[in-house]
Amino acid sequence: MTLSVTSHAPASPVPAEGPTLVVGLGVSGQAIARHLSDRGIDFAVADTRSAPPGLENLREHAPQAEVHLGPLEALDLSRFGEVVLSPGIDPRQAVFDPVRERLVGEIALFVRALDERQARDAQGRRPTLIAITGSNAKSTVTTLVARMAERAGRDVAVGGNLGTAALTLLREQPDAELYVLELSSFQLETTPELKADVACFLNLSEDHLDRHDGMRGYQAAKRAIFRGAGLAVINADDAWSWPAEEDAVARASFSVRLDEGDSGDDGEELSEGAEWRLAEQDGTLMLCHVASEGLHGVMPAAQVRLAGRHNQANALAALAMGTAIGLAQEAMVAELEHFAGLPHRGELIADVAGVRWINDSKGTNVGATLAAIAGLGPTLDGKLILLAGGQGKGADFTPLAAPLARFAREAVLFGQDAERLSLALEDSLRVSRVATLAEGMAHAQRVARPGDCVLLSPACASLDQFPNYMVRGDAFRDWVSEHVMDAGNEGEADG
Repeated sequence: MTLSVTSHAPASPVPAEGPTLVVGLGVSGQAIARHLSDRGIDFAVADTRSAPPGLENLREHAPQAEVHLGPLEALDLSRFGEVVLSPGIDPRQAVFDPVRERLVGEIALFVRALDERQARDAQGRRPTLIAITGSNAKSTVTTLVARMAERAGRDVAVGGNLGTAALTLLREQPDAELYVLELSSFQLETTPELKADVACFLNLSEDHLDRHDGMRGYQAAKRAIFRGAGLAVINADDAWSWPAEEDAVARASFSVRLDEGDSGDDGEELSEGAEWRLAEQDGTLMLCHVASEGLHGVMPAAQVRLAGRHNQANALAALAMGTAIGLAQEAMVAELEHFAGLPHRGELIADVAGVRWINDSKGTNVGATLAAIAGLGPTLDGKLILLAGGQGKGADFTPLAAPLARFAREAVLFGQDAERLSLALEDSLRVSRVATLAEGMAHAQRVARPGDCVLLSPACASLDQFPNYMVRGDAFRDWVSEHVMDAGNEGEADG
């Protein structure tokens, strides 16, 4: 189905009288301030830090703006017409109670700018907007969809929670015909109506529960992506990703379930009726589309360059979105054959002596690690050796036990919450505890056999031993380069 959206809801409400207050001066806050300054809107900036990183940039581009540094309680918020929160600012704070009805975020201003552009256009034209959220894989899928569109010849701007702030995209690529945005729950909870032409909710697993008061609150924040959408692309295998009943929106779904009778936690046949699915055709597992004429094989699943069942789900989601906006199937298939993914997200570092080494350091929660295990496990001739550990953020690790028992040879645990992980897993498979990631990798190298995969997917944050997940992933890559790839090359030379 090709989506054609020619009308949208009325423009976003005009803010009340008074200057605008921007709270937080990070990447998003700086983009908001620049956007307001470019439009000649009177605004002030507040940040609880004494020296926020964007202060010099603000003074360069908006020297007229008031700046308040320190506790927000010292400000009289009632004098501001609108309060625009950066994503890192928790809107539940009591200090915002007097202006709660006037709280918005950067993405609300982005939508308002698109509304204004459409109102000025003689034909009422508006750029196409694809928005993508989920607990895991949203950066990968956002990048994949954007590259599909570029390969198909579209003028694309990509960003949001990924890389470039949405308002910066509007300034730097004002003539883009397609905006592809990755959006977090923090961005969506301050967006009254997104009006995306295509809105995709990939999956939901435990994360940010303290910010959202539990899974239901987290889900509600993510579901805001569907407000005013032309089409909802949803994961038929994950009921948490479905729109609420009150979200009257057209739907397209994707599924990677193959076994008849395989169902979700609520007992429903979740994959039944999915328009985009895996299916065998003439003995080959295919990515398929259910069209009016029946089941159409798009491409062999094995030709998707990204490995694993979870990445086949990502491919199906991307195909659904690309098809909805009329991208040529040939271009989408070519990109799926070419796209190698993003660093630290299921990244193949080496395949030496029959053992694969995969860096999934971005797997900072249980859901991400579950997806990696379930996606890679069935594709191996051997077994997984999982490297996991770090700061668990209070997560329940027990869901990892069953898939690890099925697909893993051993779990090698390191870092702050290694003991909690061990207690959750030790009855299901062999568990080893080490102090550091490097020690864990050395142990994994000793026990790995041909056909195995050593997978770094920690299910935890990195801050106990690393500045961030990227540094952790780099440490994995560097160790493999020094101790695995060099050793493999020496072995070839010796032979």
